[in-house]
Amino acid sequence: MENGKVSVLVVDDSALMRNLVSRIIEAAPDLSLAATAMNGVFALQKLERLEVDCIVLDLEMPEMNGIQFLEERRKRGIDIPVVVLSSIAQKGAQITMEALSMGASDFVAKPSGSVSHDIHAVAETLTEMVRSYGSAYRKRTRASANHATSHPVPERQKSTSAPPETPKVSSTVAPPAPGSVELVAIGVSTGGPNALRKLFAALPGTLNVPIVVVQHMPAGFTAEFARSLDRISPYEVKEAEDGDVFKPNRVLIAPGNRHITVEKRSLAGLCRLNDEPPRNGHRPSADVLFRSVAAEYGNSAIAVIMTGMGRDGAVELGAVYRAGGVTIAQDEASCVVYGMPRAAVEAGVVTEIVALQDLAGRITEYVERSTVA
Repeated sequence: MENGKVSVLVVDDSALMRNLVSRIIEAAPDLSLAATAMNGVFALQKLERLEVDCIVLDLEMPEMNGIQFLEERRKRGIDIPVVVLSSIAQKGAQITMEALSMGASDFVAKPSGSVSHDIHAVAETLTEMVRSYGSAYRKRTRASANHATSHPVPERQKSTSAPPETPKVSSTVAPPAPGSVELVAIGVSTGGPNALRKLFAALPGTLNVPIVVVQHMPAGFTAEFARSLDRISPYEVKEAEDGDVFKPNRVLIAPGNRHITVEKRSLAGLCRLNDEPPRNGHRPSADVLFRSVAAEYGNSAIAVIMTGMGRDGAVELGAVYRAGGVTIAQDEASCVVYGMPRAAVEAGVVTEIVALQDLAGRITEYVERSTVA
């Protein structure tokens, strides 16, 4: 590792793509390029002799493609995080979701084709992912190495300083007004695919409320992403269509490049899609969803803001909070990027900060408590 920088291995069969991605990595002051490899076989060979904190992986390669590499990585017990570079085509979406199910941490869609000359358009997203996943891996492995090489210390001789606590919301935050929960709305970005997989796999099949999700994801990926969640969740999960009816235990995922809003009717709620300009640089935008949730459902909603870069969702989460709804932010320790939740917490519009592993349980408790009340 060079001067404590996150060390990166770039794996792609295209010499042009290896060069372009390497330039992106080398341009970041806290990242360093460990090596490049033209396919999974060479990548595995280089991992045997290099210290690597994160792998940027193409999926379509000769001899050993990305999926085969991930399978071999799992067999060998290699836990270095992998950020997939995916093509936009439908086949690319299917393979990308398979890669996530096989342990890839996240993905960035190439702006155009498998050899994408305009890869610089996603440079910021790529470097942030690599930085976040690679830094977390470095801290984890360094802590394990230090523990393994240090002499055991009797418990009573260890530092008596208290362990860090989960951040608490400011005491000025008032509890939400009571209301029977009729809808759960979620906004999430970087780190979201695997975070949502964990959340929906953990939620009970008896929650009996509809869920609406904005996950920042390109068009062409959200339908396949919804299908991948549907396979692991007790809920029906689908990409939202305009006019879809909210049903208990149904999850609607906002389509890539379309905003989603909610409309409350006397018998059931509906989702509405629109092509208004991006908000906070995103379409779909969590702010657009949360604003409509506040207006239509008020204190009958739970709004959750999860891992992601930037501030999308933070402002209009406040609208849900002021309307009496429950607002939950994912905690810093379990976020890949603590951007969106941090902005909401700093704005003072969060009812509670919750770790990812506890999120399903807390949502369930709020729903059940409101039903009893």
